[in-house]
Amino acid sequence: MFANLPLTALRTFESAARLLSFKAAAEELAVTPTAVSHQIRSLEGWLGVPLFERLPRSVRLTDCGQQLFGSLHGALLDVTQTLDQLRPQRSGGQLTLSTTPAFAALWLIPRLGRFYAAHPAISLRLDTRNTLVDLHQDASVDLVIRYGTTHYPSLHSQCLLDECFGVYGAPALVASLGRAVPTLITIRWHNAQLYELGWKAWCQAAGEERLLETAAQREYEEEHYALQAAVAGQGLVLASSILVSESVANGLLVPYRPEISVEGAGYSTLCVPGRERHPPVKAFFDWLSRECGSIRQP
Repeated sequence: MFANLPLTALRTFESAARLLSFKAAAEELAVTPTAVSHQIRSLEGWLGVPLFERLPRSVRLTDCGQQLFGSLHGALLDVTQTLDQLRPQRSGGQLTLSTTPAFAALWLIPRLGRFYAAHPAISLRLDTRNTLVDLHQDASVDLVIRYGTTHYPSLHSQCLLDECFGVYGAPALVASLGRAVPTLITIRWHNAQLYELGWKAWCQAAGEERLLETAAQREYEEEHYALQAAVAGQGLVLASSILVSESVANGLLVPYRPEISVEGAGYSTLCVPGRERHPPVKAFFDWLSRECGSIRQP
């Protein structure tokens, strides 16, 4: 059944399609770029369709190439996972998770002790950056946790948590409000306009429209810096109910006007289809479901 499959060419294609570079594929496979180009042309000739568009300084998948890559990458991933499971004396496995520094510091890391206790053989590496990782191109990352309302139909997705935004401050500061205009702690998000609109929406809902005009403001680059400033009593912060949850649970922050909130987005966990069956990935998905389920309990 499989005797005529051009396995070397298919493996070469998967590497070149994932990296979108014949040169990078050659380095990964320890062959020359010429050998990669030859294998790709051989596969295109065998199929009778072009798989790449050759651009002046790069390559781009055609529709046929994208279709083949989607199928081939998942199939090779399944084979790799099966081989890992069959190896004797294997470890619990490696797991690389990409998420933002704020979510890692404020929500995930305080809870990771329970994951390590349940899965001591799994080695977890956190990749914390604000730039998006293309899971179809970067095979070194197993799964990502992303914030927003975007849907990713080409990825396996699991919704984690929905959020709202409220205003929080240190207990002593909140108790003293009314005698002076508080300082507002703001965050320089990558989309700064969204954060500014959130403050405006909160002030409008609270009937405190003049607060943004009259209050002094202190700005921080990241959410976890802003929350630490609020914990230190430096002012009020508009914060995600998810990211502020540990500080509220520990009594470091309390809500100001808790009846007022602004709708936010949510966090989702994503991976390439098929990878959710990989034991370390499945273990992490299951653990996240339990963590989030316990948060939703009344």
